Amino acid sequence: MTKRVQLALCLVAGLGLGACKEELPPEQPIRPVRAIVAEPRQEKHTVSITGEIRSRYESDHGFRIGGRVIARLVDVGSLVAKGDVLARLDDGDQKNQIRGAEAALSAARAEVTRAKPQEDRQRQLLASGFTTQVQYDNALKTLRAAEAAAESAAASLKLAQDQLKYTSLTAEFDGVVTATGAEIGQVVQAGQMVAKVADPKFREAVVNLAEARMRPIPPDFQVDVELLSDPNAKATGKIREISPIADPTTRTFTVKISLDDPPESMRLGSTVSVSGSAQAAPVIKLPPTAVFERDRQPVVWIVDRNAGTVSLKPVKILRNDTDSIVIGEGVKAGDLVVTAGVLKLNEGQKVKLQEAAAK
Repeated sequence: MTKRVQLALCLVAGLGLGACKEELPPEQPIRPVRAIVAEPRQEKHTVSITGEIRSRYESDHGFRIGGRVIARLVDVGSLVAKGDVLARLDDGDQKNQIRGAEAALSAARAEVTRAKPQEDRQRQLLASGFTTQVQYDNALKTLRAAEAAAESAAASLKLAQDQLKYTSLTAEFDGVVTATGAEIGQVVQAGQMVAKVADPKFREAVVNLAEARMRPIPPDFQVDVELLSDPNAKATGKIREISPIADPTTRTFTVKISLDDPPESMRLGSTVSVSGSAQAAPVIKLPPTAVFERDRQPVVWIVDRNAGTVSLKPVKILRNDTDSIVIGEGVKAGDLVVTAGVLKLNEGQKVKLQEAAAK
């Protein structure tokens, strides 16, 4: 066999062996990434904002019926006692209703007076056998109808008398008038605010916080309240209530602070400065580049130090700060979180930490 033939056979054998080999999938490249170690950080919750002194108990006083205001006996700042008249409505219609109800009651009682002897007489005749059961039943029905009409007329009279009382608006408790909502000659609807009365004995500070400044507040969070017009007038307080929803106009949350023995100079409507700070629970903060969405779920890449691979981890975001994202769940202390190159990674892919990130 010549050398040329031997060379041809070797080529054919090599091609056959190559065809029998399985094609292996290409290996994923090792991606260089940057990462940081997740470390809980102690936060200091600080508040500093201006607010207003208000009463804890404040009520909008309005008439229980509609009508024309003929007198308003108080102005802003007026001191009132429980039962004092604040305003009056024109009561001409109510007095006419009382006269009509009294006339209807008199007529109904007269009918009872007429029907009662008829029922007595028919009962006696029925016992003696000089009348029929039907005639007695008719007399009894007439009496019962007259009595029912008299009760209805009495109820109508009571209602008309109550309507007359409702033309006078009285204070429900001792307090001071902080606002008025109607003038003499104005026609008001039932329930419309005519005078706002506040109890000055129970004062508190009220502030409005923007959503960006809202933070989880510890239960024992205390604040210092200082009167702007007199820095020497100070008081301490605790947060009593935080509005669960934002004001639709200002998009702020109302925070109410109960005061401990406030000075007399902190009158209702005074402007105060509210400040305070407290240590909040430790939280984990990540750069915004570390968190992205996958199937509408915020996730991060966690690096396995031993295998040198990454795995996807869903997280729960507490809030977004200016330069960081506060994580609530999903990342624990000591986790190595990828902060750069997150969109070029796949599950289980090998990565190489860059020197700046490995520190």
